[in-house]
Amino acid sequence: MSINPLQTIDHYITGTRSVQIADGIEAAIAAGKLAAGERLPTVRRLADALRVSPTTVSAAFAALKRRGLLVTSGRRGTSVSLRPPVSSRLGPDLPVPDGVLNLAAGNPNPQLLPDLARALRKIDNTPHLYSTEVVDPELERLARRSFAASGVEADAISVTSGALDGLERVLLAHLRPGDRVAVEDPGFTGVLHLLASMGLLVVPVEIDDFGPIPREVERVLREGVAAFVLTPRAQNPTGAALDDERVAALQPLFKAHPDVLLVEDDHAGVVAGVPALSLCSDPPRHWAIVRSVSKAYGPDLRLAVMASDAVTFARVEGRQMIGIRWVSFILQRTVVALWKDPAVRKHLRASAREYTQRRRALLDALAERGIEAQGRSGLNVWVPVPEEARILSALLDAGFAVAPGERFRLRTGPAIRITIALLAPGDAEALSAAIAAALRPARRTLSA
Repeated sequence: MSINPLQTIDHYITGTRSVQIADGIEAAIAAGKLAAGERLPTVRRLADALRVSPTTVSAAFAALKRRGLLVTSGRRGTSVSLRPPVSSRLGPDLPVPDGVLNLAAGNPNPQLLPDLARALRKIDNTPHLYSTEVVDPELERLARRSFAASGVEADAISVTSGALDGLERVLLAHLRPGDRVAVEDPGFTGVLHLLASMGLLVVPVEIDDFGPIPREVERVLREGVAAFVLTPRAQNPTGAALDDERVAALQPLFKAHPDVLLVEDDHAGVVAGVPALSLCSDPPRHWAIVRSVSKAYGPDLRLAVMASDAVTFARVEGRQMIGIRWVSFILQRTVVALWKDPAVRKHLRASAREYTQRRRALLDALAERGIEAQGRSGLNVWVPVPEEARILSALLDAGFAVAPGERFRLRTGPAIRITIALLAPGDAEALSAAIAAALRPARRTLSA
């Protein structure tokens, strides 16, 4: 049964000031009374119900938007964020029924992850005590060598608790609420919600199979942004990946705007299926590359290594020293053991080939049916559709759960995201046939 937002908000609000209204809406979200994506009443309607001025309600909405709890989408009005930055009993993901293949979660395949037990047995178990050392020297050496292989001079190496933690620390080091940040459209929901929660203004940039389109990049840089966040490979949700030609086209644009912070989110690492390329091989004044180990080695390894310019490094490490200080040396040493193990490297090369085979099998099966799709690298395939809800429902009936594109897109059209990690090559035919069947009624309607 649908929730009545007016009744819910009225129940939670006890005051008449904007801060009290904002607190009441946040409480409703945290209690699960207002679900992710739930539309709120208009400012005027809520003001009438609460017997306050529209200005008061507008101020409450504005405060919650700055914190990323609410979003506004033109004529659709104001709604709860799909991932509001507050603990809640309700989330945007519905449980997948028994017997349905979950291709929506975005996880790697557990069977393609290396054995952590082997690495844990190898690590130095000497206790790491309070000190000024925050990065394991061997991890720093190996990370620097990895970045150098991509043409990036990494004199300064930081370690963060995963990719999003690294991104947040870099953005906090340079930006303030209200700054404009260019992002890929469609783009990763984690980045979009992080920016919203920080009060940063998102500027969408169109992408193709090879990343941000140069003319679009030039436009937003000319119009003025404080930072640009991009994914060099395995872009989530489209699988886009830079090639040498795109790198050559984009680097001069950033060099012409030296005050723009450039941040690369290389979250997939060695299982992306394409080489690591970076715009930071010839970087602007301020830059950072964050490389997570989670997709390749396991999501529970909350660790990423980050290369950056000297100023960014000093600000990030300085802030860490008065907060968490360091990422667990148990995790750091475990990553070192994994990186140095020839058997693990061989295993991950095989995993990368397996992901590529599964992704390619789906793309080929879709192409045979005349269905447009993207997926040059990584773990996801992006399929434009006329409407999302009906396609999602039809695929669920056919035994496949996929993710709605609405979570990822800003201005781009409807689509679905399919994570191929659990999709056996033999299942690609069945899934593509189900997508084709779901699309057929819509195509007849469009041509009528």
